[in-house]
Amino acid sequence: MSFRNTILKTWFSQRARAIDRFRRHPVETQERMLRRLVRRGRLTEFGDRYDLRHIRSVERFQSQVETFDYETFKPYVERMMAGVRSVTAPGRVRLFARSSGTTSDRSKYIPVTRESLWWNHTLGMRDVATLYAAACPGTRVFDGKTLTLGGSCACEGRNLVGDLSALLIHETTFWSGWFRAPRIGTAIIPDFDAKCEAICRECVGEPITAFAGVPSWNLALMRRVLEFTGRKNLLEVWPRLELFAHGGVEFTPYRRMFEELLPSEGMHYMETYNASEGFFALADDPGRDDMLLMLDYGTFFEFRDGERIVPLADVECGKVYAMLVTSNNGLWRYEIGDTVEFTSTTPYRIRFAGRTKQYINVFGEELIADNADRALAAACRASGAAVAEYTVAPCYMSLRERGAHEWIVEFDREPESAERFAGALDEALRAVNSDYDAKRRTTLERQRIVTVPRGYFLRWMRARGKNKVPRLVNDRRVADDVLALDGERITEQD
Repeated sequence: MSFRNTILKTWFSQRARAIDRFRRHPVETQERMLRRLVRRGRLTEFGDRYDLRHIRSVERFQSQVETFDYETFKPYVERMMAGVRSVTAPGRVRLFARSSGTTSDRSKYIPVTRESLWWNHTLGMRDVATLYAAACPGTRVFDGKTLTLGGSCACEGRNLVGDLSALLIHETTFWSGWFRAPRIGTAIIPDFDAKCEAICRECVGEPITAFAGVPSWNLALMRRVLEFTGRKNLLEVWPRLELFAHGGVEFTPYRRMFEELLPSEGMHYMETYNASEGFFALADDPGRDDMLLMLDYGTFFEFRDGERIVPLADVECGKVYAMLVTSNNGLWRYEIGDTVEFTSTTPYRIRFAGRTKQYINVFGEELIADNADRALAAACRASGAAVAEYTVAPCYMSLRERGAHEWIVEFDREPESAERFAGALDEALRAVNSDYDAKRRTTLERQRIVTVPRGYFLRWMRARGKNKVPRLVNDRRVADDVLALDGERITEQD
């Protein structure tokens, strides 16, 4: 056994025992996390304001500290980004993950402390290996490298700001060259096309046994790899590939395409829940479609059911909750905008259920209704149009085509120029949402617009017993149903 594999075996054994402990003692683990976070927060501005020094219980914490979303927490973030020390976390925070998420801002900025970097995000990535090794004891994945496709980051003043994936790659240099490919300089190239070309040149000859990241981005990269090598599938390029650790968007629409790219029964797919706000869960059983909630990463979880907010001990299986976190990155009772469904409480397992607001996030673009409404208003102003109703759905990627959004639009007043309307809509969407803009340069074509006759949506609502039209839907169920209404003639504009 190699020196590297000896170290990994020791690590896996230790972590497996720790994971087993929090599986058996989940409530006690969460109470310990809260006590640790409260002690850590006492010497901050936030700690002074909410008198954290006198909090000794979950009940006192919930009654004494209010809840936050991004809009209400934003003033704290702005002070941290301005260089103020010990605002909501001890010391100076210099790393910020940028994401659109469920906020009306073009981008939101989530603090990433050194403690959360190592004992949340990085620990989560190592536990992917821990749990995979436990599930597949004969694996040889650790004999090679994991190809990690990250985003980009850049210095803004004295802060390092960018995609969470790029921050992690930039800050965890010890992994490079030993476990991970490509090199750091390649991994954080800002231009996606240039990054793909560099990865092809650098990694085709590497012993890649796994890859990790967002499915849509990786699908685009893998198509480039096949074009670069002239091979028919990825196993002809990397014959020892056996694992794809994915997250960020729903994997189901992509599974068939990855199975075509990787025609092997020995290929495994492992879901992770690593958001900008924290690494929260990961798949621990290949036979299940849910994830183990990771309880010892320095995060205290709460869950909102309507107006009622409960700790982990009071959740129920089969119910969908909005998730709030208090964490070692300086977030306090922060509602992240995601909803989860509990599938088990022994141990605690969850399934991602959606967002608290309407959204489309098939490609990692995180488009929300506010973005769509603002962009549509701009397109109408630019083209003289007036829109009566609309709904938006994804058009999934294929092995040969990029994805897109399909806008089904009913005009009250037609645009002076259909092309001007479409161009203005695309430009406005890219302006109001940085994640959408990034995907338009990589995995997304310009939106496709389908025009339906006046009164069409009213007839659809009547036929379906609806009183409103869903604006953004993360799958095609509503769009296909709308387009199927009594064979009405519709027109499509690219």
